[in-house]
Amino acid sequence: MMEYREKLESFRPQHEYLVCIDSDGCVFDTMGIKQRECFCPWMIAYFGLQPVAQAARECKEFADLFSKTRGANRHITIKRILTELLPSHPLVKRRNFKVPQFPYYFAWVDNPESVLSNDGLRRAIQEAESEEARRELEHVLEWSERVNWAIAEIVRGIPPFPYARESLERLSGRADVVVVSQTPLEALEREWAEHGIDRYASLICGQEMGTKSQHIAATSRHYEKDHVLMIGDAPGDLKAARDNGALFFPVIPGKEEASWELFYREALDRFFSHGYAGEYEERLVGEFERALPEEPPWIREP
Repeated sequence: MMEYREKLESFRPQHEYLVCIDSDGCVFDTMGIKQRECFCPWMIAYFGLQPVAQAARECKEFADLFSKTRGANRHITIKRILTELLPSHPLVKRRNFKVPQFPYYFAWVDNPESVLSNDGLRRAIQEAESEEARRELEHVLEWSERVNWAIAEIVRGIPPFPYARESLERLSGRADVVVVSQTPLEALEREWAEHGIDRYASLICGQEMGTKSQHIAATSRHYEKDHVLMIGDAPGDLKAARDNGALFFPVIPGKEEASWELFYREALDRFFSHGYAGEYEERLVGEFERALPEEPPWIREP
């Protein structure tokens, strides 16, 4: 863990500008396949949701793909599904299904001192105050490791969105590029190397190195405020940018290719010419926020 943090803290700029970029669902069209084929089946298996599998899939897709928690840390999303979304689902209510609860795990997720990664879970297991807590956290760690295994087995050969690579090429030589993600570092490094775009990144930051906000804070401190831009596809990316006074460019879910083309042809030049902040950014952020609802359809619809 210390090695990861030291790598982040030792970052030094090579250029005048900094562009932080999320990876899953932003550079790569990997969000859907990861959630549907890797996360969801093992969530159903490990958290005892087989009797309401259909509802569990709907909750997972809403939470991770089509709502304001899109792109959140896997543990935060699991807690939201098990404590909020699934208990409110009509299918769950009709079947009188009692959604399993994991109090020690939820307490770990809610603890601001927790590092929400596999390494963080291992540390929590070592520090567990009871055998019951230890077993519960070990079970969750087994789930998380199984998800990582599934991603490594299934998710491959998915290229960057059109105009993402071209944008990285245009940024090269003028801006430092830092990957800011809650994906495990091993998966990030593998995916960026697989498509030969790792050479454009000055630094790749995964969940082991802290939150997205912490990634931006540690790297952006070397630049003038209007020289820092975050590119992301989730509300958490916008929040991380705002936490650090950075500009934000949204890759809008469902309009990813159009978003990247807009960045390549127009927004990038505006960023470098200091014409991005203000009305232009506000219009893009407004469209982005309207694309992701707060509540699921089974609550919004009468």
